Amino acid sequence: MNIKKNKIISFLLIALTTSFFQVVGQPYEKKAKAILDDVSAKIKSYKSIKIEFTYRFESGDNKNKTAAKPFDKAGSLQIKGEKYNLNISGQTIICDGKTIWTYIKDSKEVQIKSVDPVSEEENPQKILTGYNANYKPKLIKEDVIGGKEVYIIDLTPIKGKSFYRIRMVIDKNKKQVISSTVDQKDGSKIIYNIKTFATDVPLNDALFTFNKAEYPGVEVIDMR
Repeated sequence: MNIKKNKIISFLLIALTTSFFQVVGQPYEKKAKAILDDVSAKIKSYKSIKIEFTYRFESGDNKNKTAAKPFDKAGSLQIKGEKYNLNISGQTIICDGKTIWTYIKDSKEVQIKSVDPVSEEENPQKILTGYNANYKPKLIKEDVIGGKEVYIIDLTPIKGKSFYRIRMVIDKNKKQVISSTVDQKDGSKIIYNIKTFATDVPLNDALFTFNKAEYPGVEVIDMR
């Protein structure tokens, strides 16, 4: 699976929380906004977040019977303010709030760039709060999944995106996202399932900076 870094971060943080959506007055949209605002407020109250998740890419090509079946891969995300450490798809993406290091395991290289203060895709804080005009939420239904009472909410992008919907399953009592499915226009899907969700855990600041000594032989590509 080849997913650009900014899409990975955006999808994951949307899966965690989204707030302050544009609502046009429909009852189900108002209810969805209220739910998402509650989830967002709870997320913002945490000093740190540590999650373990699985993700799976499904091509949508049901005609190809010889294609390998999709399987779950593991990933992790740790957030502390504007700092984050993301491990996914053979990459480690580290940000200290000012600099982003993207370590690509297969090629043994690290790409370094400065954080764009305007880009919502590179700044977790903007992702958590910056979707006021980009998505329209709708409560699809309330359900029980795996013994948990849940809300199922769809986010539809207002402006053009490579995907047409994000479907989130939210634990009604914990106010936490359990899973998120990104339905893309080409028929493929990216499915995230959150396995563990820990909050206010001690996170060493060393997690949020790249230490070249820990990656012997790494090629440094400075794009700043």
